[in-house]
Amino acid sequence: MRICIIGFGAAGLAAARHVTTKHDCIVFEQTDRLGGTWVYTEEIGEDKFGLPIHTSMYKSLRTNLPKEVMGYPDFPIPEQEKSYLTAKEILGFLEQYAKNFDLLKFVKFNHHVRCVTPSGDEWKVQVRDLENNEDKTYTFDAVMVCNGHYHTPLYPTIPGLETFPGEKMHSHDYREPSIFKDKKVIVVGAGPSGIDLSLEIASTASKVILSRHKNSDDIKNVFPKNVEMKFEISSINGNNIIFEDGSIEETDTLFYCTGYKYSFPFLTEECGVKVDDNCVQPLYKHLIHIEHPTLCLIGLPYYVCAFALFDLQVRYFLKIMEGEVKLPSREEMLNDTKQEMLRRKASGLKKKQFHMMGVLQGDYYDELATLGNLPPLPPVMANLHNFASDRQLNDLKGFREDNYRIVDKKTFIKVN
Repeated sequence: MRICIIGFGAAGLAAARHVTTKHDCIVFEQTDRLGGTWVYTEEIGEDKFGLPIHTSMYKSLRTNLPKEVMGYPDFPIPEQEKSYLTAKEILGFLEQYAKNFDLLKFVKFNHHVRCVTPSGDEWKVQVRDLENNEDKTYTFDAVMVCNGHYHTPLYPTIPGLETFPGEKMHSHDYREPSIFKDKKVIVVGAGPSGIDLSLEIASTASKVILSRHKNSDDIKNVFPKNVEMKFEISSINGNNIIFEDGSIEETDTLFYCTGYKYSFPFLTEECGVKVDDNCVQPLYKHLIHIEHPTLCLIGLPYYVCAFALFDLQVRYFLKIMEGEVKLPSREEMLNDTKQEMLRRKASGLKKKQFHMMGVLQGDYYDELATLGNLPPLPPVMANLHNFASDRQLNDLKGFREDNYRIVDKKTFIKVN
């Protein structure tokens, strides 16, 4: 088969590693290097070709998960003393992965995918060669979308936001804290990035107010004295920010840590992929297009052991493409997805959380492995991921000093 891979970050690397053992493929990467979101650049806005800067990496980032759950099943991150690595170290690991499996020869860098269109049993993929300013069209038997989901900012809708005269910034464009020197900043969103960045910008800002959902996890961290927590913003009136408890804070800066939305601008309308309230459909197992099963979207689930998940999804998809595994009927796949939506709704999750895994991730890994007749991911991966996530909530300042060692397929130990 001839397979198209879109993107050469961690997901695209996993796809290329497995596809190229049996099939022809081309990887299209719109930047000039591998790594996707793990590449740091001081650039924000648009690149020299007028395309949006893809990466959201900031200068000081260290992983919020231990390296023990961040490797690939057949290529773990090399053993070393510390568990929490810098973005530069993760990028170096991805470069080693590409070198080990000799993947660079399959990539066309500076190639921007413009249109993907189904054409009978094939796919037409229109690509712009950015360096030479040329458009080219390719034909493939299957398409694997690996463009990530930390690149297109999601902005909140707040009554009166249009009246705010101050500075507004999304964490996608954040690089280092000096830009907030002596400012009073309201951070909107208390997910992992909002919590981390509130702590970081408190080193330069005069005051930081972290706004969070009432139903979000209780944050037990002790922030610096100049950080205060409040619930959601109810409305804005000029520089006055009104919170749900009725309190009012005057500020000159709104800093959105409100996450990202799934975006596939290259998938034409004929592809039939819809993103509604950040729920991507119609997909079977968060992965395979039900109407066009030779199209898959790798890496949509979040709060997961990402690199291992990418690897597992890729191998499951290839089992189907190679005829070793048969998909259920269209009706059965649609019903399976519908039933999962109902289960999630009954457990209190919203539509926008359909691809969220967290404590559900172990079951998802097991299900894919069973369906694909694949070796399962060891349970210790999900166990350590969930433990480390709790540690972050309970000790924001200190959790990255934790170090772990995996003992066996089920067990890990914290060594300090």
